[in-house]
Amino acid sequence: MHNRIVHLAALLLATAPVYAEVFELPPEGYDVIGSVSTITARYEDTLVDIARRHGLGYNDVVRANPGVNVWVPGEGTEIVLPSRFVLPPGPRNGLVLNLAEYRMYYFPAARDGKPAYVYTYPMSIGRMDWETPLGNTTITAMARNPAWYPPQSVRDEHAADGDPLPRIVKPGPDNPLGTRALRLGLPGYLIHGTNRPAGVGMRVSHGCVRMFPEDIEFLFDKIRVSTTVRIINVPVKIGWDGESLVAEVHPLLESPQPLVEESIEQIEILDADIELPDPDPNRKDPLTYMTEQFIVVTAERAGRLDWDRVEELVRRSDGIPETVGSGIKNAATSAAFD
Repeated sequence: MHNRIVHLAALLLATAPVYAEVFELPPEGYDVIGSVSTITARYEDTLVDIARRHGLGYNDVVRANPGVNVWVPGEGTEIVLPSRFVLPPGPRNGLVLNLAEYRMYYFPAARDGKPAYVYTYPMSIGRMDWETPLGNTTITAMARNPAWYPPQSVRDEHAADGDPLPRIVKPGPDNPLGTRALRLGLPGYLIHGTNRPAGVGMRVSHGCVRMFPEDIEFLFDKIRVSTTVRIINVPVKIGWDGESLVAEVHPLLESPQPLVEESIEQIEILDADIELPDPDPNRKDPLTYMTEQFIVVTAERAGRLDWDRVEELVRRSDGIPETVGSGIKNAATSAAFD
């Protein structure tokens, strides 16, 4: 089955057991993995706890459960787990980071005679004043228990808040990089762990990508230097699930991300402060994204959209995939605007 989940490991944390899930990559004609399910909250649960136990980030679980109190959902409350995903557009290799959905996908090379798999994890991205850039790059270095050298701008920000930082933050519980760091070819940017896991799935970093500690440690053992990394901003994804067209819609980021060209420049100071170009002020609306993705996914296979369903899905923008159309048999061209 294309929705099959392989539970590779159970990691016991102070909060609760966390499972590293890997989805078998669906066959040709399928672009959807996972499933939406529900659980019943316990007295001691928060939505943040529940999200982490099930491989979800803050925004994932909050948007899927409107009206539920984040910190006190209440014993017996039914909680939706939005663990169904349309795979991101483009090549399925290496790391793909879709900023609009605060989610990372890792497509390791398939071994001979073995099925191909995809790993997916929630992540945090840069705040509006510290954008995570778009672009194609690679992992250039990997570090266990890295030291953090906060740039002067970050030290000034902390000092202004009454929380001065030292020039070097040694490995340990106070280090915001956590226990693992992957350096990107984009100067100053990392994928790393965190000592504040409650913020995973939010827009809170200084531009780097943060992961749950257990996720980055699991991924660290699977990935290698020179792995390709593609950073995209795709708020609307469309894919095939057999004869059905399935769409997944996320809110647009409040400001577009800058594009930084790949660089092989080696830097010694992690998380360095760099100047970025001004973002493009021209913004697309969700229906424009929907149309663009529809054209891509039906380039070789005709399909039809139900625009009433599309508009409802765009109105919700909760990241939960829904069927919005179907294939057209024996059709030479797609009928997007019936």
